[in-house]
Amino acid sequence: MAVIKPFQAYRPKKGLEKKIAALPYDVYDREEALAEVTKEPLSFLKIDRAETNFPKTVDTYDSCVYEKAAELLNEMIKQEYFMQDHTECYYLYEQIMDGRSQTGIVACASIEDYCNQVIKKHENTRADKEEDRIRHVDACSAQTGPIFLAYRSSEKIDQLTAEIKKEAPEYDFVSEDGITHKVWVISDPQKAKTITDAFAAMDSIYIADGHHRCASAVKVGLKRKAQNPHHTGEEEYNRFLSVLFPDKELMIMDYNRVIKDKNGKSREELFEQIQKTFSITPNGAEACRPDSRGNIGMYIDGEWYRLSFLGKRSENPVEALDVSILQDHILCPLLQIDDPKTNERIEFVGGIRGLEELERRADKYDGIAFSMYPTDIKELFAVADAGLLMPPKSTWFEPKLRSGLFIHKF
Repeated sequence: MAVIKPFQAYRPKKGLEKKIAALPYDVYDREEALAEVTKEPLSFLKIDRAETNFPKTVDTYDSCVYEKAAELLNEMIKQEYFMQDHTECYYLYEQIMDGRSQTGIVACASIEDYCNQVIKKHENTRADKEEDRIRHVDACSAQTGPIFLAYRSSEKIDQLTAEIKKEAPEYDFVSEDGITHKVWVISDPQKAKTITDAFAAMDSIYIADGHHRCASAVKVGLKRKAQNPHHTGEEEYNRFLSVLFPDKELMIMDYNRVIKDKNGKSREELFEQIQKTFSITPNGAEACRPDSRGNIGMYIDGEWYRLSFLGKRSENPVEALDVSILQDHILCPLLQIDDPKTNERIEFVGGIRGLEELERRADKYDGIAFSMYPTDIKELFAVADAGLLMPPKSTWFEPKLRSGLFIHKF
């Protein structure tokens, strides 16, 4: 059973939500984050990326950066830019992008569920990327960026969500990227019990996005547990901030690849080898966006081609992924991209950037671009249920959750 609980969120004072809410910290590099904070001084990025408060000579990972994050968060709470709900609540968070809506339950998930694999992951994390958020969470004694979790749709939650959304939202604003954000506060004890009980009936929930944030929150919680001789299991550090979405509402976009060279091969040599496992159909100058599994777009020397896999798809849920088929049959054997996690000759481009970005990068490097058919949420669940891990950069979720709308202090 999944343990999901309400909590007393710190959240923006009404009227400031649009100014404070920010895209996740890892969407920006340092210069981009600084530009955002300069444009909007209340942006939560000044806390999530506290190095923006220092000259460039100060290292992003200097201890003073994390101290500054905690100082700024506490100061914004003191000055009542953030307020805390008086009782434990759940929250409903709706995002609307290009007319498509997804609505999640904002709650606290259990660190124990993560450790016991009730909360399942589908990708590995890197220690160096974890360390930054571990220090941030530990310094702030707060989780500021929610973990994007997914679950198999529940009729009870669907009905309750529809009922709540008939009421006027607490927040309702459109961010600069055109995405609508709406928030409802769920303080009614009976409605809260319906949510708690619905999740308790689930065997598994899944990390869709935010593996590093999740692992970091868990490690800080376990550290606090080890430091507390009077640990009971009820402390707030035993839980982490999450938004849980039903699978049927989620959209995964393509996550594409660019190789910075041709590994010393001509187009003719590559085609001869690729044709052993794929059929190749010319697409000319028209960008090729795959329309089904087993099809991959390839851009090389200014022209597009459609690759269709000729082999038998594996029953192994990881090997059956299109990103795995590309890796196993082209990237590794033909282009010597042996480990896409560490090889510097490969770049990953989220589908939100469009196929024009693939063309631009491939032309820049005189390399090759591959456009992918998006991984399906059912494929993600199958991999996680099997206890396996996807190749890096297999999924790109849109829209991104905003940081600063909900803060879980412990």
